[in-house]
Amino acid sequence: MGRFLTVDEDAIREGRCTDVYFERIESVLAKDDINPEVVVEVGAPALPDGWAVFCGLADVLSLLEGLDLSVDAMPEGSVFFPGEPVLRITGRYRTFAAYETAILGFLCHASGVASAAAHIRVAAGDRPVYSFGSRRQHPAIAPMIERAAWIGGVEGVSNTCAPEGIPLAGTMPHAFVICYPRQEDAWTAFDRHTPPSVPRIMLCDTFDDEKSEAVRAAKVGAAAVRLDTPRSRRGDMRSIIEEVRWELDARGYGNVRIFLSGGVTREDVALYRDIVDAFGVGGAIANAPVVDFSMDIVEIDGRICAKRGKRSGAKQVYDLPSGTRLVRLAREPAPEGATPLIVPVIESGRIVRESGHTEARERVLSRLSRLTA
Repeated sequence: MGRFLTVDEDAIREGRCTDVYFERIESVLAKDDINPEVVVEVGAPALPDGWAVFCGLADVLSLLEGLDLSVDAMPEGSVFFPGEPVLRITGRYRTFAAYETAILGFLCHASGVASAAAHIRVAAGDRPVYSFGSRRQHPAIAPMIERAAWIGGVEGVSNTCAPEGIPLAGTMPHAFVICYPRQEDAWTAFDRHTPPSVPRIMLCDTFDDEKSEAVRAAKVGAAAVRLDTPRSRRGDMRSIIEEVRWELDARGYGNVRIFLSGGVTREDVALYRDIVDAFGVGGAIANAPVVDFSMDIVEIDGRICAKRGKRSGAKQVYDLPSGTRLVRLAREPAPEGATPLIVPVIESGRIVRESGHTEARERVLSRLSRLTA
């Protein structure tokens, strides 16, 4: 390990970042010269919110590229449901056994973040949501957090290490305001020195009442006011937001928008979307529970096989013309008019389908109007 407690890429790529029992059983299998041809599937038997977003495939492709195996998967950004396989690997077991830990880590974590972002996006309706939560996670994984949040449907992200092409969002922290004699001094300095492309969203709850700071910010040209401490207020947050909106409107600042951040949850988004113009969401996205995927053998040396509690045989997931989904054995004929969702991504070690975050995000957004938060 280096200066920080992180694992370098080579350790992951070489299978050295794994659960110790994989190292131990690989040694035993090698000594007995056992290395069966297997098919393994990754899926989640249960999802607490009914549906989730498949994410993290790009890292799996980078991990498995060049190995003597084949991979089929749902495209990244696919919405999936309990019991549906999302990824299938075919190859000699010892070729990839030690990678199970990393594969599940990639998929479980990224899918959890993307799913949380998507559910919040649904709850927000037409209100934009931004990812402000990378500071709630280890900085080494900031690119993964922001990529997954973007795929899940946020409009922008805060971390400067987000992958290229993902828009950045954010204006000022409380510390910036405190550095100036008055709040107005901070707001006008920001307006004077920040590029025109950066929105004039002024933080309005540093020292004084939210509504008084909001009106003062509007007077010096704020396009929007940001309220960032809903969790620290003992009063009714909705009443506070309504007061801010009233005072702005009453003084002729009806065009000044309200941006809410600071401990915002999915429930808050649903409660306030009628009076808030945009949301900055932190831990509710970045700290989202992982999707509890497992990886299981479903075929071995050409015969179907599965451990207790799992369904044997390689499977395919179909979108039916009726709008419903169907899981059946991949060897069986496809239903008439059905669209198979699991497609080849690696063939004999060669990537045949890349996984880009822009395409994945579009895939998510195309489905959200048909889902509930």
